[in-house]
Amino acid sequence: MLQADFDAEQVADVRRTLTECLLAAGLAGERLDDFVTAVNEAMTNAVRHGGGRGELRIWHRRHLVCEIRDHGRGFAAPLPTIPTRRPRPSANGGMGLWLAQELADSIEVQSGTNGVRVRLSMAVTDPAEAPPSPGLDGVAGSGGPGQASSSTGRGNRSSS
Repeated sequence: MLQADFDAEQVADVRRTLTECLLAAGLAGERLDDFVTAVNEAMTNAVRHGGGRGELRIWHRRHLVCEIRDHGRGFAAPLPTIPTRRPRPSANGGMGLWLAQELADSIEVQSGTNGVRVRLSMAVTDPAEAPPSPGLDGVAGSGGPGQASSSTGRGNRSSS
């Protein structure tokens, strides 16, 4: 559906193109806004913490999948767990992955010496109306070394 390289100056343009692609794929309303915001957080993290640039790919299977890669050094081992509660903001941010997890249907993060890959997914219909999806690649995530995953994104939303 879409593949784009980006740096800090291109994030807004890629976000606009992403929004158009998601609309064409049938995502709309609050779910569109949530997914665009989640992807934007991952793109911003790639620029800010992953070498100043990144790559975005999005495709549509039973649900929409967006992968953002950077070319930074990756996370220090072991990969940090994505917080389940709203973290306190800091001068370095610290809320991006948490927010992405809250807004997308699922998130998977992998880190290595060649960078970080964040994969987000969103069903075009509300998950309560769609049959359960086993995982981003058709199988449940392993959550193995160097990987954090969550398939409970939108269910964790809190009002605080």
